[in-house]
Amino acid sequence: MIGLTHYLVLATLLFSIGLYGALVKRNAVVILMCIEIMLNAAGLAFIVAGARWGQPDGQVMFLFILTTAAAEVAVGLALVLLLYRQHKTLDVDAASKMRG
Repeated sequence: MIGLTHYLVLATLLFSIGLYGALVKRNAVVILMCIEIMLNAAGLAFIVAGARWGQPDGQVMFLFILTTAAAEVAVGLALVLLLYRQHKTLDVDAASKMRG
């Protein structure tokens, strides 16, 4: 039977993979995807904890995480498009040149 520990280990692994990708990769789109993986891992942990104690709090927190992820995607993709239009690259090191 799959228990609480298995789900929390999965959430930890997903968060670790996302953190590694966000710190190591230089492509802006890949970094945004890794942040999404980290948000989903946190959401999984909240859902599992809420189910374990029979409380709807985990589901409510997951809804907040989903809205945060939607806002992050909207702002992040707008910045990626701006970066690509100005520098013709998706390398985040080029973003340091975007000073107004």
